[in-house]
Amino acid sequence: MNICLFTEEECTRIIPRKDERAEHIIKVLHKNTGDSFDAGIIGGKAGKATITNISNEGISFSFVPESDGKPLYPLTLIIGFPRPIQLRRLLRDVAGLGAEQVILVGTELGEKSYLKSNVVQDGGAYQMLLDGTAQAASTHIPELSVEESLEKALSRLQDFAPDSALVALDNRRATNSLSKWLNQTNPNKVVAAIGSERGWTEHERDILERYGFTLCSMGTRVLRTETATTVASSIILDKFGVLN
Repeated sequence: MNICLFTEEECTRIIPRKDERAEHIIKVLHKNTGDSFDAGIIGGKAGKATITNISNEGISFSFVPESDGKPLYPLTLIIGFPRPIQLRRLLRDVAGLGAEQVILVGTELGEKSYLKSNVVQDGGAYQMLLDGTAQAASTHIPELSVEESLEKALSRLQDFAPDSALVALDNRRATNSLSKWLNQTNPNKVVAAIGSERGWTEHERDILERYGFTLCSMGTRVLRTETATTVASSIILDKFGVLN
């Protein structure tokens, strides 16, 4: 982790020695009483923490905010629910890149059991978002939600992404490449839909087009959902100018 993230309440109490963050501060950063390290409030300020005491019980520190933290970018990702093991990696990378919202959806060709996995309910998904945020030395975590189907997610477009340019990745009915589409539309906000590992059905392509999505490709190779998500996010963020 490139920043240690805490809740506001944790900043006023001892962090137990067995806590992953305490172990990182002591064993990886090799910090002692009086030393400082990069820290931040989850969803809030970033700054410096100074260790006031290290005991067998844990670590105490004082926190001084220095900035509002790195902002999330106006990119919403609608993603066909992947295998749970892939989802963990995907969420970590998406958080690291700084997308502001992730909506996981059940798709017609996706494995139905994935939606029933506990990775979201048991906090595993949130932990991956938190890990990706800390890796990026950020404090702001993408919003995560789950919808049973693509159409249910798209019916909420005006709620979560008004005035956004809409694009869906597809390697069968694509009318443009993602890069060319971005150059033509020059959007300030983007909603990007990425299918599950078996892709979209013709019915889902019809739904996407009915809701105003442009179907775009990223070349002829068929990519894993997690790879396609990372590549598409990077291309879009580069167009936003945030990777300069």
